Amino acid sequence: LSANNVQGGFSGISLSSSSLYAGSNGHHHGLGAPLTSLSVNKSLLAPLNLEIDPNLSMSRTHEKEQIKSLNNRFASFIDKVRFLEQQNKMLETKLELLQGQGVGRSNVEPMFEAYMAGLRRQMDLVNNDKIKLDEELRNMQCLVEDYKHKYEDEINKRNNLENDFVILKKDVDSAYLVKADLEDKVGSLTDEINFLRNIYEEELHELQASIKDTSVVVQMDNSRSLNMEQIIADVKAQYEDIAARSREEAEAWYKSKVRMSHKQSCLYLQRGSLENQLAEAEERGELAVKEAKARTRDLEDALQRSKQDMARQLREYQDLMNVKLALDIEIATYRKLLEGEEDRISSSISVYLSLFLSPGTKSTNGCHSNSSSPAPKLLIKTTEIRDSSRYSSR
Repeated sequence: LSANNVQGGFSGISLSSSSLYAGSNGHHHGLGAPLTSLSVNKSLLAPLNLEIDPNLSMSRTHEKEQIKSLNNRFASFIDKVRFLEQQNKMLETKLELLQGQGVGRSNVEPMFEAYMAGLRRQMDLVNNDKIKLDEELRNMQCLVEDYKHKYEDEINKRNNLENDFVILKKDVDSAYLVKADLEDKVGSLTDEINFLRNIYEEELHELQASIKDTSVVVQMDNSRSLNMEQIIADVKAQYEDIAARSREEAEAWYKSKVRMSHKQSCLYLQRGSLENQLAEAEERGELAVKEAKARTRDLEDALQRSKQDMARQLREYQDLMNVKLALDIEIATYRKLLEGEEDRISSSISVYLSLFLSPGTKSTNGCHSNSSSPAPKLLIKTTEIRDSSRYSSR
């Protein structure tokens, strides 16, 4: 045997045996053999340390706190059991009332389903309106594109007409310059004709005055005779030819002037009509663009309102779905509680509470004594038996 320190600070003496007493028959006997040697542990002869171990007080305090917490948990468990029993009775009463009334299912779900069906119909109507508005928007965009192309075509026509007008204006200017040159030529030719006519008349008058009242008989050779009549006729024919050419040139110039004036007036009229057509086309294009923009704005506003209504209805639908989900969860919870209570009622439940005390404690008439030993440890053991199956929780 070896000597060990005893818990609590006590010392002890250990005895050791080298051999056991043997009987006469050669067999060893148990504990009845005498001791042959004795050894003393001198370290154990030191005075005892009678100071209180702080760890011991801390362990006792900790055990007291554990006991208090366990007692509190046990009390709360008992309160919870009582509350659940009251809830069970209340649910049983409600179940009996519902079974007595014969209500198969709640009236809340059909109401919500009807309301949700109405919301779905409204959503379908809004979707149909959206489709129609999208179709109208596409048509309006196509119309705007057509008007835009027409407007661009009119702009191109206007540019082409302006180019034609510039070309015609250049032609008119060149014709006007030609007209001015011809007028200058006609003026110079007229002046020249008048000058030559005056000279011819003056020479004729001088010649007539010189030969008037004069009779001269001249003997001349026939080959060298001067035919004044022929000369006068030739000069007259020459001047008449010059006058005829001048008259023809003047008539041609006048005709060309009339023709250019007529052409210029036609060009002015054409220019005025083209400007009027261009102004009308611009007004029509601007009016069509304004109408298309106004229609587009109206469609965009209607589409925005439809989107806002749809978003609001979707939010309401989501809220209703959340409410329905919460109600379904609550109904399922109550159903599970009812099923659990029915199972609990149908099965036999027994709860055993066992108190296990640590060694060194005594129990007398339900009271624990811990005057000379550490505080007892309280261990609660619950055993539940349900449908021949055993579940334990510690």
